[in-house]
Amino acid sequence: MSHNTFGHLFRVTTWGESHGPALGCVVDGCPPGIELTEADVQAWLEKRRPGQGKFVTQRQEPDAVRILSGVFSDERHPQQVTTGTPISMLIENVDQRSRDYSEIAAAFRPGHADYSYFAKYGVRDYRGGGRQSARETAARVAAGAVARKILAGVAIRGAVVQIGPHAVAADRIDFSRTEENPFWAPDPEIVPVWEEHLEAVRKAGSSTGAVVAVEATGVPAGWGAPIYGKLDAELAAALMSINAAKGVEIGAGFAAAALSGEENADEMRAGNDGPIFLSNQAGGVLGGISTGQPVTARVAFKPTSSILTPRRSLNEAGEEIELRTKGRHDPCVGIRAVPVVEAMVACILADAFLRHRGQTGLG
Repeated sequence: MSHNTFGHLFRVTTWGESHGPALGCVVDGCPPGIELTEADVQAWLEKRRPGQGKFVTQRQEPDAVRILSGVFSDERHPQQVTTGTPISMLIENVDQRSRDYSEIAAAFRPGHADYSYFAKYGVRDYRGGGRQSARETAARVAAGAVARKILAGVAIRGAVVQIGPHAVAADRIDFSRTEENPFWAPDPEIVPVWEEHLEAVRKAGSSTGAVVAVEATGVPAGWGAPIYGKLDAELAAALMSINAAKGVEIGAGFAAAALSGEENADEMRAGNDGPIFLSNQAGGVLGGISTGQPVTARVAFKPTSSILTPRRSLNEAGEEIELRTKGRHDPCVGIRAVPVVEAMVACILADAFLRHRGQTGLG
């Protein structure tokens, strides 16, 4: 299967399936001499780990990472650092329940990629979706931990800003408050509303969608490239590659269509350290190049396709069937998507930084 790698100078390849013995990634292009330990990576994997609440999948995976290559330490170098060679990381799967999927071995789950994978390859791993499973995103989070080590001075924070029809008001979004609750909510006052909504969804055996917002501060002006290497285009592609993502907005996004030219143009005034922008409708990117403002994006996630309600479908023989999906699933995938969104932004920004430094010599 091709297209398992993304990035240019900072390149990430993920591998593994949901119910295989392990999954992981290879990060190539990380500069040498950067302090990196398994604990550095584990801290971010803990934020994504399943089984940490009743509104996420109850699959119990420790997601313990092992770094197999690309780092070094000895008595002369007591602090483990990157060597500039490929960094290989492995995460074992320990709580697979493949029997949950035996009834769909030859059936296509509506809303899943079962049919499209089968149409392309003629074979598919039906156990938890195999390669198409969101379990693969653990490897992305591990890669994002390495990327963050490269991005000195850059802070990346994500938040769930909408679950189902219940959205956080724009003037109530405070990324610093997401650690105060299990929903990554930037306004804790929305949490009871979301809990009530999710409890009803969960008891009905159904699912609901969500919107995740992300903000990267400390990105200097100049990262990215015009035309075919646009920073916003690469961010959009990376975010759309996340499982269940169905829409990406940069800055004002679709709302820009309702703005006037005066409202949309981010005015500038002189500041001591460069221009001061009076708004950020562009999301920190103009002409594909960062402006020095916060880089902002929003990702819409569809409802989890694995639901208990019987849905009409087909099997591999082309026969019409009714299908309900068993197993352990997130009633709202957007909740655990926040660390994944952050990781993908980190990887793209790390790549943009290294390319910018390589082209201009500037850090």
